[in-house]
Amino acid sequence: MKAASLHELQKELNALEPKQVLELCIRLAKYKKENKELLSYLIFEAHDERAYINGIKEEIDVMFSEMNKTTIYLAKKSLRKILRLTNKFIKYSGSKQTEIELKLYFCSKIKKSHIPIDTSLVLSNLYNREIEKIESAISKLHEDLQYDYKQELVSL
Repeated sequence: MKAASLHELQKELNALEPKQVLELCIRLAKYKKENKELLSYLIFEAHDERAYINGIKEEIDVMFSEMNKTTIYLAKKSLRKILRLTNKFIKYSGSKQTEIELKLYFCSKIKKSHIPIDTSLVLSNLYNREIEKIESAISKLHEDLQYDYKQELVSL
């Protein structure tokens, strides 16, 4: 089965009755957790981005507090898991400001956790890659916001 293009799907959804669209959304949410999470974000949290960001930061704090730091290997696995979750939440929002704030927070938590990232090439590459992504995202913002975020980035 060949999937239809996004334009074709949009055209067909416009032609459907609201009740049919609702049924399709419910059916879509049933099959994948990620679809359900995205729908939850769009319905309940998209209107208050600040609260959404703060909620994710709290989740990151919890994950960092539960992180196993006994070996570099376990710390690396935990950091990747936290980063994967953070990137998923960033994808839901689609906002560059949200992306920058969450990635800055993630990098600051790495620094505060005293994980020896300099001793592991994998961890230092992970950290440096996130810094590069932050710089790239900052360059796409308005100049006033760029200055504020660059100041935060320099502190890292």
